[in-house]
Amino acid sequence: MKKNLWALFLVLVLVLAGCSGGGENSSGAEGEEPVETSDSKTLTIAMGTDIVTFDIHDHNTTSTEAVHVNMFNYLLTNDSEKGFQPDLAESWENINDTTWSFKLKEGVKFHNGEDLTAEDVKFTLERVAKDDTLLEHGNYNQIAEVNVISDYEFEIVTKNPEPALLNRLSRLGSSILPKDYIETEGWEVFLEQPVGTGPYKFEDWARDDRLTLVKNTEYFGEAPKWEELIFRSIPEDSTRVSELLTGGVDVAVNIPPSDVERINSTKGVSTVQTPTQRVMMLGLRTDEDSVTGDPKVREAIDLAIDKEAIVDSLLEGAGTVTRTRVTPGNIGANEDLFGKSLYDPEKAKQLLEEAGYAEGLELTLSAPNGRYLKDRETAELMAAMLSEVGITVNLELLEWSTFNQRYQEKSFEEMFFIGYGNSMFDASLALDRLTIEIAKGETDYDNKEVNTLLQDAEQNMDAEERAQQYQKAQELIAEDRPQIYLFQLDAITGINDRIEFEPRLNEMFYADSITLK
Repeated sequence: MKKNLWALFLVLVLVLAGCSGGGENSSGAEGEEPVETSDSKTLTIAMGTDIVTFDIHDHNTTSTEAVHVNMFNYLLTNDSEKGFQPDLAESWENINDTTWSFKLKEGVKFHNGEDLTAEDVKFTLERVAKDDTLLEHGNYNQIAEVNVISDYEFEIVTKNPEPALLNRLSRLGSSILPKDYIETEGWEVFLEQPVGTGPYKFEDWARDDRLTLVKNTEYFGEAPKWEELIFRSIPEDSTRVSELLTGGVDVAVNIPPSDVERINSTKGVSTVQTPTQRVMMLGLRTDEDSVTGDPKVREAIDLAIDKEAIVDSLLEGAGTVTRTRVTPGNIGANEDLFGKSLYDPEKAKQLLEEAGYAEGLELTLSAPNGRYLKDRETAELMAAMLSEVGITVNLELLEWSTFNQRYQEKSFEEMFFIGYGNSMFDASLALDRLTIEIAKGETDYDNKEVNTLLQDAEQNMDAEERAQQYQKAQELIAEDRPQIYLFQLDAITGINDRIEFEPRLNEMFYADSITLK
């Protein structure tokens, strides 16, 4: 029997991937020279993209936060094994449903020598809570006010009961900023010369090339382990692999599965595959003016995509199929939807016929190129799969900076391909983009029952009941398909053998958790 189009396309993609390792010995590892190791105190990390900004409140990009965590501190951190741990705050207490009391560590200084006080906390959190133009506003507008009790004591008062407040304070958007420096010098100066309390200080940023940080000798915690940190922006997979193999970087993200054997066969470097919180998905417009506004069309798109084939063949097992974004280990996860996928191209054709598209339809899919593991190839393969059921896809591949701008502007057409992480470890963050208010202009999802479940869970201090509300919402979302979930992505990271490094579930690069052997 003649192979279908997307199967042939998959074969072609895999052949090309096997030839794209870069360098003269890309056909195999047999001729690779051993990678030199050293005891240099400079740590170099190759990212797939550059950071987008130093404004911790005006982005929602994990790869940017992964760099920021070395420059700034949160009030507390959320360790997947140990739970909430002190950072800038040494203690906290839940006074009542809407009031939390905190005490800061004393003697903490910003990089410019200013003392950290409760006024800095008030300035930071009230800014993001009150300014609805900031991208992180929706994750902090639950905060009504921050009351300063003394230089090192303060209270956070929320508008309603806020069961996930500690989760919010231990993630992107919660780094504490220097009030006096910003008010004196202005935001433009801060964005050019950012100041935090973290173990590493800003040195230089050549946009789309590299960001350099240096050791903060006045750090309040354990002395920083590195003299210098360099985060290099290298979108091309083959170039990141080449830099790892030639000793140009110590860590390289998003290693293509086709290069794993080659790297592991080269003395001095190796790879590690670890799970992440990131779920790859399609966002679809659900408004009646869009072709994807018809639920039968959305279901047909879902059934036409063979997610298992993408994970098993294209990613070589570096992922797990899912019908929810809330993966196991997160509060409110619906594990009945995890590890499951639907694939039925014949039913997809039938649904399109019932929707009035027996002769097919055309739509646009926007996707990033270089941000995620095999993102371009995945988008191309999905387009081929959709063509098999009669959906012609105009595939728009964009560099990350352009894609991110379009994403923030909510200016995509019918579909976009994206991967969402979850630094809160809570269903609240995973599902908030599907509330009616936030979905407007993006997916335009408008399900009153889902909205009520999400809003009620947001304020529910009964942990068991709250989890059930999120689980029910996920069942409804899986049927409505404003987002079509594809797979939870594993990280494949290349590592120089001179260092000890265990990638984190939340994809953060805490430099001082990376050590010389």
